[in-house]
Amino acid sequence: AKCQCKMVPRERKNCGYPGISAAECKKIGCCFNASVPSVPWCYSPKPKKVKKVCPTDAHHRINCGHPGIKPRECTRKGCCFRAHPAGVPWCFYHRNVEE
Repeated sequence: AKCQCKMVPRERKNCGYPGISAAECKKIGCCFNASVPSVPWCYSPKPKKVKKVCPTDAHHRINCGHPGIKPRECTRKGCCFRAHPAGVPWCFYHRNVEE
């Protein structure tokens, strides 16, 4: 993603080789920016930021508990708990979402 390539030039870590083209650099999953001299032009992107969220759509819940599980027991397992609607898991796993 473009936001992974936005970093101050002094933080760039070389990802290519001398004379690498922008196309070849991007092809190997790296960032390319030749606007700043004396720093790597082909450089490693920042790691993706991922956060855990509780799914809002009840039908995308993946069961993390058992019938009758208590909210505290569910959250101790590191899962989400919502006691509604009927017919879907009330204790369910988080989803990882890229920021």
